[in-house]
Amino acid sequence: MDYLQGLNPSQRAAVEQTEGPVMIVAGAGSGKTRVITYRVAHLIRNGVDPFNILVLTFTNKAAKEMRERIMQVVGNEAKNIWMGTFHSVFAKILRVEAHHIGYPNNFTIYDTDDSKSLIRAILKEMQLDDKLYNANFVYGRISAAKNNLISAAEYAKNAQIQAEDQSGGRSQLGQIYLTYTQRCYKAGAMDFDDLLFKTNVLIKDHPEVLYKYQSKFKYLMVDEYQDTNFSQYLIVKKLAAMNENICVVGDDAQSIYAFRGANIQNILNFERDYPDLHVFKLEQNYRSTQNIVNAANSIISNNTNQLKKNVFSENEEGDKIKVVRAFSDNEEGKMVAEAILQDKSLQNLHFKDFAILYRTNAQSRAMEESLRKLNIPYKIYGGTSFYQRKEIKDLIAYFRLTLNPNDEEALKRVINYPRRGIGDTSVERIFIAADQHQKTLWEIVSNPQQFLDGRTAAAVYPFGSMIQSFQVLEKKHKAYDVALHIAQHSGLLKDLYEDKSVEGLNRYENIQELLNGIKEFSEREDIEEHGLNVFMQDVALLTNDDNDKNPNADTVSLMTIHSSKGLEFPQVFIVGLEENLFPSQLSLNSRSDLEEERRLFYVAITRAEKKLTLSYATSRYRWGTLNNCEPSRFIDELDPRYLHLEYSFNQAKPSTGGGFDDERIGWGQSSKDVFSKPKPKIMPKTTSILPKAHTPTAGFSPSDTSGLQVGMEVEHERFGFGKVINLEGNKPDIKATIFFKELGQKQLLLKFAKLRIIN
Repeated sequence: MDYLQGLNPSQRAAVEQTEGPVMIVAGAGSGKTRVITYRVAHLIRNGVDPFNILVLTFTNKAAKEMRERIMQVVGNEAKNIWMGTFHSVFAKILRVEAHHIGYPNNFTIYDTDDSKSLIRAILKEMQLDDKLYNANFVYGRISAAKNNLISAAEYAKNAQIQAEDQSGGRSQLGQIYLTYTQRCYKAGAMDFDDLLFKTNVLIKDHPEVLYKYQSKFKYLMVDEYQDTNFSQYLIVKKLAAMNENICVVGDDAQSIYAFRGANIQNILNFERDYPDLHVFKLEQNYRSTQNIVNAANSIISNNTNQLKKNVFSENEEGDKIKVVRAFSDNEEGKMVAEAILQDKSLQNLHFKDFAILYRTNAQSRAMEESLRKLNIPYKIYGGTSFYQRKEIKDLIAYFRLTLNPNDEEALKRVINYPRRGIGDTSVERIFIAADQHQKTLWEIVSNPQQFLDGRTAAAVYPFGSMIQSFQVLEKKHKAYDVALHIAQHSGLLKDLYEDKSVEGLNRYENIQELLNGIKEFSEREDIEEHGLNVFMQDVALLTNDDNDKNPNADTVSLMTIHSSKGLEFPQVFIVGLEENLFPSQLSLNSRSDLEEERRLFYVAITRAEKKLTLSYATSRYRWGTLNNCEPSRFIDELDPRYLHLEYSFNQAKPSTGGGFDDERIGWGQSSKDVFSKPKPKIMPKTTSILPKAHTPTAGFSPSDTSGLQVGMEVEHERFGFGKVINLEGNKPDIKATIFFKELGQKQLLLKFAKLRIIN
């Protein structure tokens, strides 16, 4: 068959093994997506009904790409495959089966903001300290419990959990969880974690439902299996129990989501669940050069807890990985920005060929400033999603309320937006009436004369009538007609149109963009239903990655390493490789945490196709204080055969003016030669690939530097012996530029420097 011809032997064997339990261990860049899509196509080509195939992914983007590839082989039959993220697939099932567990089929899906808003309301009602019971912390605690299938009732009975809460001074967490659960249920709402938690409840308490879907899904495939949590693991295991035609695909070396509840043991112990397992290893990396692949192998070999594999590349050998040291994070940003300009010019690249990866979002500041100074366009991944913008959430809240009037969070959001005379006092009266009469907020709002005083009822009545009119319209018309009507008649569109500021214009244009998207949805020919309810099912499950309006824009990509997973770029810079930053200080308490950090570094390295640069700073500001930094242990763990070390400091000679020559502190070239090819620097081989630490003179004691002058010789306890070549600034923030014999030029803030004056 044509589609099998381009596969290597390991890939082809994995595609053709369609029966029984299968595990495909897919190394980075090994053609994993091709194997999954061809395996599904092979099933269909061999007579399997696509309605009987379930493919679970971790992003909508991955599911869309796979479906398009499968269509190229089998045609429109690919549309009949059950394919999507865990949350989208099981939300679809819950829409059909929710009545079994007491939920309406039109239940609302709360996003993280909705959940935290509800938690804050509960904290206020319970009169709890919102600093001790921080909404983010409480949400995380509830989320972790659900991912481990611990209900609110079980949470309250678990002695270990209760002891943890008591010791942390948060004895009310169990009650908050219970109240949160009750309020979600009353509002006919599920949060993201509920989509998996409630699916587990459904198939555990209703065996007839489990049997229905076991019979339906005769073949299961799970992508990125190393990232599954306990809840996902159990669902997959139960669905596959009847036929055991289950195929999981993943790479334990890329398991980096333990903080979200992912359990690497799911893939490491898969064979225990299925003793007759067929294992296929995809070990050829088609993405990266040999040097990059070999360096990645050398770092991950330090992990003890892993599935052994021999990833290799038959691509060109490629450049060695450049390791560069900067004095500060600002200098690091400057060096990266200038290197991007240089390589773009010399190698005829585009800005979109470059990515800058960092461990924490805060590191983007120095990078952004440096890119802006050189007019380099960039995009930060993981920023505000289109669907998380206030004006979009406002209109979406109207849609949610129209479809599910019991959605309390949506009601609270829009009952007085645009302003209609229903202030905080009136809203509080609605809450009190609902509590007194044991009614939902909507029952009060839709019949205000019966429950509220005359003045409040008069203000609330038009709002309730308006929502009821939207509900009537929604049942008769397509999504776009309903959405446009709601935008206009709610007053939202008029309110935004009247704001003539730049921000107001942007918000108005964003609403127009949303309506354009709904118009496009309403005219799609590949779906049968075009109602607002169908559109909203998709919107509720969108992630930031799904909302990229222009993925082909020519911009440098900035992102955390976690956000980079699944992406690839010709040139990659991994910045901030310092102890306590990467690996994170929080990861140094246990071997398992440290190994996860190492897997994160492995993921970062394997994003690069042609060229990889690692950088670290020897000083970095944290909380307003300049701290000295040590290079990351991960640099030492890389095999030096694949590295090219380059000091960031030129051996600059002091000029007659006491400053320094026009030598740029950077990548080995002068500032007047930015676009010329830098001269390679050969670093001496040592036991460690990093410069040896200086051993201070016996009895080392810092001197009083208030009288320090240019030309004086000094000793630093870490940097060794040097000579002062420049002083600038005013007390107490005087900076000294010092030329150290071993390290080159450094600029130090005297009040922190700890220097011993020699003469």
